[in-house]
Amino acid sequence: MTTGTNKPLNLQDSFLNRVRSEKKTIVVYLLNGFQVRGRVWGFDNFTVIMECEGKQQLIYKHAISTIAPLENEAILVLKKGNDQGVTAK
Repeated sequence: MTTGTNKPLNLQDSFLNRVRSEKKTIVVYLLNGFQVRGRVWGFDNFTVIMECEGKQQLIYKHAISTIAPLENEAILVLKKGNDQGVTAK
């Protein structure tokens, strides 16, 4: 997927940055079945730092199955048409 300027778009970073900047509570589902609820403090190519119950946790991305906002709302919206891309809601 690309942006309107044909630059590669990293959906993962766009999503994580959006929930971080808006201080949204998310649920991270791990491959081992555990769930982590909290807010994203930061992230890089390999890890996500979250605040959960007043403590910070470093979560390796390779251990993550799914990330979902706690509230039922769209974080990123797909645009249809000639300029297919994604915008933050």
